[in-house]
Amino acid sequence: MKRLAVYCGSASPADPRYIEVAAHVGRTLAERGISVVYGGGRLGLMGAVATAALEAGGEVIGVIPEALVSSEVANRECTELRVVANMHERKAAFTDLSDGFLTIPGGVGTMDELWEAISWAQLGYHAKPVGLLNACGFYDHLLAFNRHMIEVGFIREAHAGIMIAENDLDLLLTRMAAHVPHTPIFAMKASDL
Repeated sequence: MKRLAVYCGSASPADPRYIEVAAHVGRTLAERGISVVYGGGRLGLMGAVATAALEAGGEVIGVIPEALVSSEVANRECTELRVVANMHERKAAFTDLSDGFLTIPGGVGTMDELWEAISWAQLGYHAKPVGLLNACGFYDHLLAFNRHMIEVGFIREAHAGIMIAENDLDLLLTRMAAHVPHTPIFAMKASDL
């Protein structure tokens, strides 16, 4: 993995552990020689990931919709800042530029990005690892819901392992690097559907 799209919140929660987690992610990726591709913002967890990666000598590529640049939230310190027309182009750029997806705590936008990465892997639009860092137990309920979807049958057994979730960043990155793509829905036999 040479580049990872990092999905995270643009907010700064009251609990400082979340900003610390984001900074740890940025620093760790830079130290491992993995470039960060992210939403291009300078606020919240986004800004913490980018700042820490840059301070550790890493490459940071920001991808931000034009409307957010004019709102003055763009991080102009990025190694490269790509301005796109809208959120659809932003997510397509994340997929094109990255070797995988790493989700850390965030809100609605982060969830949209995570689920799209998983859905696209199921469909075969990409074969890249999709990692989830369950820092501070933030995603405990989401992981329980994901297990529920598997148990009920809304996620096929063949796709149950697409989301690679860990509480520890080093272990998560190791598992992501060892990722083996799943059989996409389009390549499955009707009997497997």
